[in-house]
Amino acid sequence: MLFKLRFWPAFFKFILTCLFLLFLFQELIAQKSDSFRIAFYNVENFFDTEIDSTREYNAFTPDGEQSWNFYRYRKKRTNLFKTIMAAGEGNPIALIGMCEIENDKVLRDLILSTPLKNFDYQYVNYPSPDRRGIDVGLIYQRSKMRLIASEPIALKDPENEQFRSRDILYASFLVQTDTLHVYINHWPSRWGGELPTKRLRMLAAQTLRKHVDSISLVHPEAKVIIMGDFNDKPTDASILKGLQALASEEVTEPHQLVNLFTNPAELGFEGTLKHQYDWQIFDMIIVSQALLKNTGLSVIEGSQRIFAPDFLFTDDERYMGKKLYRTYVGPRYVGGFADHLPVFVDLEFVNE
Repeated sequence: MLFKLRFWPAFFKFILTCLFLLFLFQELIAQKSDSFRIAFYNVENFFDTEIDSTREYNAFTPDGEQSWNFYRYRKKRTNLFKTIMAAGEGNPIALIGMCEIENDKVLRDLILSTPLKNFDYQYVNYPSPDRRGIDVGLIYQRSKMRLIASEPIALKDPENEQFRSRDILYASFLVQTDTLHVYINHWPSRWGGELPTKRLRMLAAQTLRKHVDSISLVHPEAKVIIMGDFNDKPTDASILKGLQALASEEVTEPHQLVNLFTNPAELGFEGTLKHQYDWQIFDMIIVSQALLKNTGLSVIEGSQRIFAPDFLFTDDERYMGKKLYRTYVGPRYVGGFADHLPVFVDLEFVNE
């Protein structure tokens, strides 16, 4: 009897300890974050092989000047699949924005005719008025996010009614209990010179900024992620003044956006494309401040990266070091990947 009396206090202490540990474990599970990756990739002329009778530009066809055939198209598709899977580092990427795609057909083929078909991807794309017939688009995992709405945002030049360029793609998604507003961009290029085309990229920046403001006016804490090939650097006026996207330490006003790609030392590589000897950052991910507050859906601090594995490079005999292993170098087919590197950032949803 004495043994039993001595035993019960120890037993109850053991039970209480187990209950406390169980409670603590449940709290940790509740706080456990669900993370996923968002990426952008300028895929360099992902065209199908068919002639588009609505376009003047049909270089990427079997009889066109690029001699684009099914073998080359299939290799391009396989290369893109390999890059996307590698960038996921063992997990499928939840959303990938792309530019320099020809149409919805190539996106559909990418997600249905490669092993990406195993990951429940869907795509969003709208035909744009670009003279070469290239668009922006995205693919996303329906198991990770649910599409709410999407639309193209046209770039219109009041000084030139004949101006044609890629639309900006807007899409909103439900991610658990948060809404994520996504913009995919491919701003006017520097073809013809940086200064003569500077005004057009400012036009794109102001057009995008106006759309973001229309959302922020209704939802001041809107969670916005802007990705793309901006054909400008983080320090150019279109980014700093037109879009009002700054490095996190320079943000002083609630409406300003945060450019996650201002410091190459934090990105794992020095640039997303190479011009002669110099690497430059044209491909960026920019977010609203609400995505940095670590409540609900938020950016994982320090997760932004330029994806730069060895297989995307080749030796640069002219300008030294390495250069990107492209699909074409001028008119010459070399069978590589793309002329830009992908970029990504990781997001998480923490249950409060």
